Amino acid sequence: MFTVLTRQPCEQAGLKAFSRTPAIIALVFLLLSVVVLVAITLIQIHQKEVLLPGLKYGIVLDAGSSRTTVYVYEWPAEKENNTGVVSQTFKCNVKGPGISSYGKNPQDAPRAFEDCMQKVKEQIPAQLRGSTRIYLGATAGMRLLRLQNETAANEVLASIQHYFKSQPFDFRDAQIISGQEEGIYGWITANYLMGNFLEKNLWHMWVHPNGVETTGALDLGGASTQISFATGEKVGLNTSDIMKVPLYGYVYTLYTHSFQCYGRNEAEKRFLATLLQNSTTKTRLTNPCYPRNYITNFTGDRIFDSLCTEGLRPGSYEPSAIITFEGTGDPSLCREKVASLFNFSACHDQEDCSFVGVYQPKVKGSFVAFAGFYYTASAMNLSGSFSLNSFNSSTWNFCSQSWNQLPLLLPRFDEVYARSYCFSAHYIYHLLVNGYKFTEETWPQIHFKKEVGNSSIAWSLGYMLSLTNHIPAESPLIRLPVKPSAFLCTVSFFSVVTLLCLAFLVYLCASSRNQRRAQHTFSHAVDSA
Repeated sequence: MFTVLTRQPCEQAGLKAFSRTPAIIALVFLLLSVVVLVAITLIQIHQKEVLLPGLKYGIVLDAGSSRTTVYVYEWPAEKENNTGVVSQTFKCNVKGPGISSYGKNPQDAPRAFEDCMQKVKEQIPAQLRGSTRIYLGATAGMRLLRLQNETAANEVLASIQHYFKSQPFDFRDAQIISGQEEGIYGWITANYLMGNFLEKNLWHMWVHPNGVETTGALDLGGASTQISFATGEKVGLNTSDIMKVPLYGYVYTLYTHSFQCYGRNEAEKRFLATLLQNSTTKTRLTNPCYPRNYITNFTGDRIFDSLCTEGLRPGSYEPSAIITFEGTGDPSLCREKVASLFNFSACHDQEDCSFVGVYQPKVKGSFVAFAGFYYTASAMNLSGSFSLNSFNSSTWNFCSQSWNQLPLLLPRFDEVYARSYCFSAHYIYHLLVNGYKFTEETWPQIHFKKEVGNSSIAWSLGYMLSLTNHIPAESPLIRLPVKPSAFLCTVSFFSVVTLLCLAFLVYLCASSRNQRRAQHTFSHAVDSA
């Protein structure tokens, strides 16, 4: 008995030492796993360029065919390389017509900018003006002027460049962008504002969203209209309308086409020219798209001074001749007459063709319709998404009104726009349904919108993002320290190790407790003996 009692303390000490060793090892592994997981997560969150705090600004002038609009954008300097941080902070409509109307007196073009540029200066702190880039992009109006008179177009741009070089901003360029560029930049703007390019993942990193589709863009300007949307990989690449657009390291296959002379204003000029061409009288004629009881007079050059109507001039054309149009407010006849502006027969019933023989893959997914599309729908008291039947019903109701009833229907009444909304609605119907081939089923996928948040949907934002490299092409916005697959494997491995260590510690605690109970029972038995 004595022998047993004297050996017991030694055995207990050995057992405790033996049981502590794996516990210490498990605890060390547990701590290491936690440290590694925390370190990796922190690296992911803080892997970004550190910039000085504050705001940065950019200015874009959208020199359209009918007017020029000035946009001021801002973004936090410390998040310059992030996404979704550029927002519109100011917008100003330049008084007067578009810059293409200054072809005969280019020196007068910059004067129209003075009022808006003064307001822009008030928006941007004086110490930041010198580093604020300013761009001017001219669209279809100037494209037409360049085709008509290249010297005049160059003189207009030169006059504008001279003006902006005297301004306290970092003037970069004044150029005429192509119709294809206009379409792509509009598509970039829409999807950037909607957050379709990148999203934050579990570790607050910007990554390409899984399964998120991009939105198609429909733009209706004064002299041209653009359609742009992402297509499937199987679409043919033997056409200049299919583009590979790399953004944030992801390549989009994009269809984009710009129709010159199919903007709202130029289309209406062609419509008036067609009415005159088919009329027996050349000085007074009716217009089924103008409201009842509305009468207006145009000079010949108001209709035929454009390259888009040059081929429709009558033999007895006189630029100063007065032509009177009287509205009849006939929606059915208006829709029938407007169809003549599109050459649908050139497609020979091919499904992958819009009009005038232009290739177009089948539209798919959602679309955002902005600029002239939005303003026309708004005049019909429609916005957002709605059915084709609703659009037709609203169009018929609007077009049946007399001229003196329109001020009651339009919150902001302007004669030039009010008289043409009926034409615009029927024009949009033919363009979208018979041209782009939207159906009753796919029409509700079109969202007629003016802006997202407080930022206008216009090609200007996409233009600035591209020129300032806010949207890198070949590399992701933020590179992960390791590849996503390797990162997930590493996290999974250390998570499993952590769980195993915890399980082992629980097992050791339970075993130690059982041993202590057994030892206590044994000691009690010995003492009793």
